[in-house]
Amino acid sequence: MTDETPNIAGRSALAAAEIARTLGPELVSVEAELLLKASSDWSRMSPILREKVPAGRYLPDAVVRPTTADEVAQVLRIAYEHDVPVTPRGSGTGNYGQATPFDGGLVLDLRGLDTIRVNDSGTVTAGAGAKISAIDVAARAAGRDIWIYPSTKGTTIGGFVGGGSAGTGTIEHGSTSDGFVLSLTVAPMDGSGTTFTVTGPDVLPYVHVYGVTGVIVELEIATDPARDWVAVYAAFDDWASLTGVHRSLLDLPVLPRLASADPPALVPSLPATVPLDPERYSLRVIAEASTAAEVEARVVAAGGEVVASLADYAETDKLSSMSYNHPVYHLQQAHPERTWFHMETGGRAHWEREDEVRAVYPGDVHLHLELMGTAPLAMVVADYVSEAEALAGIERLEALGLGVHSPHQWYVDRHVDLARETARTTDPKALLNPGKLVDAPPVDTRVNIGVR
Repeated sequence: MTDETPNIAGRSALAAAEIARTLGPELVSVEAELLLKASSDWSRMSPILREKVPAGRYLPDAVVRPTTADEVAQVLRIAYEHDVPVTPRGSGTGNYGQATPFDGGLVLDLRGLDTIRVNDSGTVTAGAGAKISAIDVAARAAGRDIWIYPSTKGTTIGGFVGGGSAGTGTIEHGSTSDGFVLSLTVAPMDGSGTTFTVTGPDVLPYVHVYGVTGVIVELEIATDPARDWVAVYAAFDDWASLTGVHRSLLDLPVLPRLASADPPALVPSLPATVPLDPERYSLRVIAEASTAAEVEARVVAAGGEVVASLADYAETDKLSSMSYNHPVYHLQQAHPERTWFHMETGGRAHWEREDEVRAVYPGDVHLHLELMGTAPLAMVVADYVSEAEALAGIERLEALGLGVHSPHQWYVDRHVDLARETARTTDPKALLNPGKLVDAPPVDTRVNIGVR
């Protein structure tokens, strides 16, 4: 680069001007408040990321808001020609800083791509910016259930597939990598100004990789025939009774859509629509209607109490909104005077060695449980710990046989080699979401993160 070559901000200004001139001025904004809003997500749930990537530290030079796949392709072509980085985003409900524009450039707001179509085969085809709540409404009206959706149902489908993983429906259908995505239309960052479609296993390089291999513009996702679901609330006096019922749900003739469990310390902050006893353990299940009576019977047989059983689909949505990361969020909101830290873990030790799991971190430690596949997933919630303590905790959790995903980092951590190989063709200048596709970090950097 010579002294006369514009820096990223200068190149971004040139690209933004060309986009406005070519595609329309309404697509481009440099308004300060929007730049700030588009530069961050829910990574503030992590006290570590809150310190490392606070809102406003990394700002884009412009926000571009296309409404069609062709406009996305043309924006990427123009940005490629000007060597401008592009960070795609949806609603910004991710928790890991995936949408932070580390190198400035353009943020590509995809919410305008919000078309939804239920196909004759029963699958759903949607634009990347379509909200999952709207997709679910369209699918249910056509007699279909989408396989899985996150606890934040206002998430866009592109954001969920590009950055999410699991949610309501995971017990039966696994993660976003397990057949949920049938096909993707992708705009590459290769200067071509085109899109292409991949199907079957060829979708994997684009799932949960934060847009580093190409910008998803349209998706086809799997559905089932719609079922009747019941929101079941139960309360227990002890952890063993609760977890005994929790683990037994895996042998129901129809698997639940969701099964969440919390200790008394987390219960008071949950925004339930039914009264929850703050001194008892809470179990919340989205059960298929024909199994609801059996779930209730198991609760009673274990010494628990059925608090409510609500045969209302809207109530199942409300129950779902208290799953996965959301109890951590509600705890943070209820007790802003304390700094809460959490780690995402999976494995049977949550059922069988709860005291040892809780002893990993000092102070008050609580477990929020979900069912995921054949084992529980947990948010291990603790008072704030140092990065060194967090790292040591990862090693101790793994020693208990638990899988660990740190919510305190932003790099691609699935299909990494496949993503890197794909990006050589689809993003040869490494302009898509810079800083997210890195060499596999050594163990001692999983929490001690930093921007390259």
